[in-house]
Amino acid sequence: VQLQASGGGSVQTGGSLRLSCAVSGRTFSSDVMGWFRQAPGKEREFVAAIIWSGVTTSYANSVKGRFTVSRDTAKNTVYLQMNRLNPEDTAVYYCAARKGAILWDTRAYDYWGQGTQVTVSS
Repeated sequence: VQLQASGGGSVQTGGSLRLSCAVSGRTFSSDVMGWFRQAPGKEREFVAAIIWSGVTTSYANSVKGRFTVSRDTAKNTVYLQMNRLNPEDTAVYYCAARKGAILWDTRAYDYWGQGTQVTVSS
């Protein structure tokens, strides 16, 4: 499985961005697709995740109600719609994949895409 993240950029506080993660390789309905982020000087942290079947999603408390994770099975792509962005959301965002249950631990994910930078200015 190969993952390719895109869609990052610079926005002002209150703005929106949509990140995409193109998935190459075979996917299964039970696969978990996760989004993580890493701000300068901080550890990588969980943001959101979705089971490929689309039945279950999970969000970090810091983004709940502002971010939405979704997937398009026809395009083999996972999205992260980010609304009401604030400077604390500034980070490099990564998509990742694993099999099994949704977990928030970065160590549980087997496949990672390259990051895409999101910068939110005040």
